[in-house]
Amino acid sequence: MTNKDLLALFIGEVVEEDVSLTLNQISRFCDAPVEQIVEIVEEGIVEPDGEDVESWRFQGICVQRIRFVLRMERDLGVNVAGAALALELLEELEWLRGRIKRLGHEYE
Repeated sequence: MTNKDLLALFIGEVVEEDVSLTLNQISRFCDAPVEQIVEIVEEGIVEPDGEDVESWRFQGICVQRIRFVLRMERDLGVNVAGAALALELLEELEWLRGRIKRLGHEYE
């Protein structure tokens, strides 16, 4: 199992990155109230395209990140800020493991 596969276990299914979802669509897709999605955006976990809430468009990767936060809240009682930190640390760990792997190939 690769590091990316391991991270996918925590984050969930893959959604096409070129998919563009409105706030209402991503709310329904993630089964979360619009207000909760707005809170996740305000925490900086996802960054939709668009100037204001009515024009926000979310890429497919946002679904994974939002679902991760929702699972952390539901399963572990972690607040949005804590979930943001956990997600950041998991992504950094994945990046570091990739870096170590690339460095190992340079010295073979």
